[in-house]
Amino acid sequence: MDPYRILVYEVRVPTMAAAHFLGPLFLRLSNLTSISPPISSNPLKKCYCFRSLSSTMTALSEPKESPANNPGLQMEKDEGTKDYFLQQTMFRVKDPKVSLDFYSRVLGMSLLKRLDFPEMKFSLYFLGYEDTASAPADPKQRTVWTFSQKATLELTHNWGTESDPEFKGYHNGNSDPRGFGHIGVTVDDIYKACERFQRLGVEFVKKPDDGKMKGIAFIKDPDGYWIEIFDLKLIGEVTATAS
Repeated sequence: MDPYRILVYEVRVPTMAAAHFLGPLFLRLSNLTSISPPISSNPLKKCYCFRSLSSTMTALSEPKESPANNPGLQMEKDEGTKDYFLQQTMFRVKDPKVSLDFYSRVLGMSLLKRLDFPEMKFSLYFLGYEDTASAPADPKQRTVWTFSQKATLELTHNWGTESDPEFKGYHNGNSDPRGFGHIGVTVDDIYKACERFQRLGVEFVKKPDDGKMKGIAFIKDPDGYWIEIFDLKLIGEVTATAS
């Protein structure tokens, strides 16, 4: 049983009384998510719902990533999910020749597996940072091996888009209506990596020292998808104020 849930109870307190008795603490508590919105629009009848102090202190003392600070997060995992892992992210691409060059030459990925579906006129290219020397020679076993790797990139090519003058490209999710954002790639040194990207003619959304968040960059792939670039030496400092 979660002790946070055991200790929680609620007390509705008129606004003026709460402000009088709690003083500065009222201002602190009124900014916490453990207080419900007022139940009346009349200033004289407004009430706030405070959780017990023990539950508030529990939430404050727990890591930010704990269920106490993230409603809906389940700590106990269903036994049926114990072997689940994130295996792939899929991008639709206009021209596989251009995309494969970018992801292999610019970002250093390897082609783990290619699957062609002639009857439906599309191909899939699975890319990643795994050593393909360990990939099985048998085509079916190589497919199984590919799908056992974590965090691969799947490029989907619908045949004919590369030469279709009417094809306008794919939405990258970063203009209205916004949705998908980006993938991320770790590099050894963010500044050296971006110097190399610039020499290779890569398009930048953000260079490492642009904007308020120094030490991270965003580049675009040939289809306009965003890729966040960061290194492990700096990412802790870059996000320190949010930690």
